[in-house]
Amino acid sequence: MTVWDDLVGQERVSEQLAGAARDADALVTAAATDAPPPEASRMTHAWLFTGPPGAGRNQAARAFAAALQCVSPDRALGGVPGCGFCDGCHTALIGTHADVSSVAAVGAVIRVEDMRDTVRKSFTAPANGRWQVILVEDAERLNEKSANAVLKAVEEPAPRTVWMLCAPSLEDVLPTIRSRCRHLNLSTPSVAAVADMLVRREGIEPDVAAAVARATQGDVDRARRLATDPAARARRASVLKLPLRVEDVGGALKAAQELVDAAAEDARQLAEEMDGKETEELKAALGAAQGGRLPRGTAGVMKDLEADQKRRKTRTQRNTLDIALSDLTSFYRDVLALQLGSRVAIANGDAEDVLERMARGSSPESTLRRIEAIAACSKALDRNVAPLLAVEAMTMALRAG
Repeated sequence: MTVWDDLVGQERVSEQLAGAARDADALVTAAATDAPPPEASRMTHAWLFTGPPGAGRNQAARAFAAALQCVSPDRALGGVPGCGFCDGCHTALIGTHADVSSVAAVGAVIRVEDMRDTVRKSFTAPANGRWQVILVEDAERLNEKSANAVLKAVEEPAPRTVWMLCAPSLEDVLPTIRSRCRHLNLSTPSVAAVADMLVRREGIEPDVAAAVARATQGDVDRARRLATDPAARARRASVLKLPLRVEDVGGALKAAQELVDAAAEDARQLAEEMDGKETEELKAALGAAQGGRLPRGTAGVMKDLEADQKRRKTRTQRNTLDIALSDLTSFYRDVLALQLGSRVAIANGDAEDVLERMARGSSPESTLRRIEAIAACSKALDRNVAPLLAVEAMTMALRAG
């Protein structure tokens, strides 16, 4: 199983990246032998991966990083870069390769403090692999200072450094940065491709895989989560019942509170899993004895970790709310399709009775207003409006229609 097998429905992108990885080998060989570089190379020092949520932007970048670090003996015989089994591929994919660094937003933005060490590392030679790879998973969340730091590194990169930036669209990245990157746009995988992946890779029953793929409309990560996580299915089922619970003011406010509380619980569970382990590991690294006091002068480091953990908790709550809003949008889109007599396949087939009831009880105009209310809630959360206030405003608008 090669690294490209993780890219569901992205055959064109996989082919381009595999070709670039082949050309990257030629560049490394030319540099080692002082030979002139190939005249026409598909390899470059900076890449920008864009595409809708769930299309696999980060997976594509990670697979490309693995292919660049692939050390399979088959490559000398003309094998495709990215075998998926060698040490280079394995460590790059799981995030432990010494020459593959990734940066992601802990909170709402990627701060310059989070980028500083990574930018510095980008100017060093690879320690073990062929290339020094820098993967920025949330390039749209670079703030002004961190974006400027990335721009300087991309403008004048080290000879063996490759930058890979991932963002939803070109417009989410500064023009000065994207103009220096080779752009690859990933499309939303087809429902059939996602269902096939769930059957082959996760062992999901075909009927269940098809239903989950339809419900998530080609979002690979969400489809996998729904197919394998009972808690995720329960949360989605609860969200799809929300339109029936906003018929009065009390019900609308209660539904909003429960939605926000569920997101906060998700964030709390993640914090329980990660925060304690991170804290103990940092204390050990700083030289604190088991259960003992921290060495003098290290309190500031612990405070920085606590601040990062708090931002991550906020981000997790927001991500959970984003998924709920996406499910609600999908629900009302199905209602609108029924009202207009569209032949578009219903995404939420498991809630068809509720969809038909909503379609009969309202007009297409009111359904469109409800979809706009969900979008307004998402924008309010982007502007850091208190989650409960934003969701309450949305549920009241859903009630009004």
